[in-house]
Amino acid sequence: MIRADSTTIVALVTAPASGAVGILRVSGPAALEVGRRLAPGVPASPTPRHVYLASFVDAAGAVLDEGLFLYFQAPRSFTGEDVVELQAHGSPRLLRLLLSRALEDERVRPALPGEFTRRAFLNGRIDLTRAEAVADLVAADSEAAVRAAAAGLSGALAERIRALETPLRELHADLEGVLNFPDEAEGADAEAGPRVTALRSAAEALRAEVGRGRLVRQGARVALYGPVNAGKSTLFNRLVGEARALVDDEPGTTRDALEARVEWDGLGVTLYDTAGLREAPGRVEALGIARTRELLAAVDLAVLVLPPGTSRDEASSWTREAGATPVLSVTGKCDVMLEAREEHGSAALPSPAPPRVSGLTGEGVEALRTSVLTWLWGGGTPSAVALVSERHADALRRTAEALGRAEAASRVSTLEVLSGEVGLALEALGEVSGTSVSEALLDTLFQRFCIGK
Repeated sequence: MIRADSTTIVALVTAPASGAVGILRVSGPAALEVGRRLAPGVPASPTPRHVYLASFVDAAGAVLDEGLFLYFQAPRSFTGEDVVELQAHGSPRLLRLLLSRALEDERVRPALPGEFTRRAFLNGRIDLTRAEAVADLVAADSEAAVRAAAAGLSGALAERIRALETPLRELHADLEGVLNFPDEAEGADAEAGPRVTALRSAAEALRAEVGRGRLVRQGARVALYGPVNAGKSTLFNRLVGEARALVDDEPGTTRDALEARVEWDGLGVTLYDTAGLREAPGRVEALGIARTRELLAAVDLAVLVLPPGTSRDEASSWTREAGATPVLSVTGKCDVMLEAREEHGSAALPSPAPPRVSGLTGEGVEALRTSVLTWLWGGGTPSAVALVSERHADALRRTAEALGRAEAASRVSTLEVLSGEVGLALEALGEVSGTSVSEALLDTLFQRFCIGK
């Protein structure tokens, strides 16, 4: 079993910039003694979770600042150890002086990135899904990411994992009991096949949320594409809310992919305006078209913007340009279509099958935005998504695969093979909850944390 380092660590919790408040955190067996050296006016045995107004001093006893002193006694602290926090004014120079003063004690060393949260995990204060949610919350750059990370921090994903891990562990114990104590555990393996099938379905259901978890973390990528002069750039500007793309009647105005970040209903979305596709373009425009095709292969959704009067065969041809990427088709420049109908009569232009939009007037744009979000979320809401990472996805894949082999073994193989596969599934799932995790994996996970967290 991996144990937390017993040394005392210290770090600045707040960013190294001027601000109203700066916080120094100390955790470990010497935390209280070190904290009182910086704030000697605090009682020798302070009341845990009680705020003291204190003067912070240098080695000579000169007052550097006046602020707040908080003591959290083990194990009722974030790390599970004695923790002291000094809340001073947010002067970077002042905070560095306090940090240096704390490090004068030979029992104290600087905290590594994420070490406070790592100790919280190793001391049993939080499981690994909650520990990772801390970093996700710090890095969240959209409302959906904030809400999903908060759900992870409150245990939403941990609860889902526990609901799978607990019966899986019980099944493994039953199987091992029959193998090791056949007389005492007779019949404990009954219904093993159906139990494995149910557990595999639960693992697959969690895996299905991986795509949504990536959208929450990184945001969705949506590209506008199609033939030249279809109104893509005008529509892009309308969706972004500002004139980011040049617009002109001359075909081929967009020579390179433009991008802009927006937030729709809490979900971060990166929109791309791409070069129009056409035969025999100029050399520079051809480079833009090549980049459009590369981009179409990488986005989550492609919005095909068709000019008025596009035939179904032409629309199908443009749809194939997106390859395996899902396509949502619209007809652009519906304001031009309206003018043409008013001038030549309603029979002059056939009504297109795709929804109509106009970047110039805004007609149909809100409906398009809703369609994009519906496609990305399948009618769900970002705040309801469990934050499943790629690491979780790999562990869940191995869990489901082992359970699939166990399901087959329950029909045609020995009990030893069945129990072995269930054990492999349990081990893989433990990499998500943290019940089976290596030092190397923890190093990788906590390297992405900031110092002081």
